[in-house]
Parts: sequence; C-alpha cells; structure tokens
Amino acid sequence: MKTGIYSGSFNPIHRGHTALADYLLRHTDLDEIWLVVSPQNPLKDEVSADNDRLTMARLAAEDFPQLQVSDIEFSLPKPSYTIDTLHFLNEKYPENEFVLIIGADNLAVFHLWKDFAELLDNYRIIVYPRKGFEADLEKYPQVEFAADAPLFDVSSTEIRRKVKAGEDVSEFLTPKVYKYIKINHLYC
Repeated sequence: MKTGIYSGSFNPIHRGHTALADYLLRHTDLDEIWLVVSPQNPLKDEVSADNDRLTMARLAAEDFPQLQVSDIEFSLPKPSYTIDTLHFLNEKYPENEFVLIIGADNLAVFHLWKDFAELLDNYRIIVYPRKGFEADLEKYPQVEFAADAPLFDVSSTEIRRKVKAGEDVSEFLTPKVYKYIKINHLYC
C-alpha cells in the first residue's frame, strides 16, 4: 500500500490541508494519506495543545475515507525528525511504502533537515506548490513536483490571527473544526 505522509502542526487544520490531500489522492498513485500531527515545534508560536490539534485533524478527515490521522510522533523522542518517524513507521508497517509529502517552502530548506540525503535516496518525495516558493527541481531532480496541485491563499497563522481579532474564519475550516474552535475558545 502506498501511504503518503503529510506532517504538520495543523494549528488549526484548514480546508487547504484537506483539499491538497484529496487532490493528491485523486491525481497520484497514493492509496491513502496519513496526516501526521507533529508535537509542538519550538520554532512556532501559539501551538495549541496536542489533543486539540489531533481532535481537529480527526474532525476534518471524517469526510475523506482515504485520509487517516496519526499521533505517532507524540510517542517518539523529541525533537521529532522526519527520518526518525519514517524509520519507525517502516518497522511498524513493513507492508507499506511510505511517500513523503512536503511543500515547496520545506524543499527550500530541505538541506537543513536531519539526514536529508537519506530521505532523498530512500523515499519517494512529492512536493506541492506554496505561494512565494519555487521548487528547486535542478537541485533535487529526484523529487516529484505536483505542479497542478491547487494553491490556497490561507494559512493556519492567518486563521489564528483572524480568530483573535474576532473575524469570521468559517470559510477556511470544515464546519466541525470551526465549531470545535468556537466551543473550546481556541486562538482567542
């Protein structure tokens, strides 16, 4: 089974995340995609509790049968590195072929990732476009660029800012995620 690994803080998960996953499921040979909710990143501010982000991801994925949510990195040593997560997943699920899904913004700093050469050598990597970032395909010819994947002019950072300012963000979120944020007074 070809399993896409799409990691992120998902703080909060929004329609751009699920639409991208849905696009990749329809336009690649992936059988499923796992949204891997990453533990708090020390480089990011305002990260909500792990449980809230995990719950919101599960709510957002409910309407996508090939989209699963994983908290696997919560139990791995911190900080969490993609290569370590993939090693763990390969041991636990040897029948799966794991495919890394990253944005062009991450490809721009890919050389800073732990064991990035091993990732390039041993894993298929699909890169999706991100506004303001060009995918350097000459530097990384072995990656697949999903050039036609939709670009979304929404970010979790912007959603948090809008919620804090009392602005309506319902168009960016699934109704269940929007309701969860409102009920739990997140990002206020």
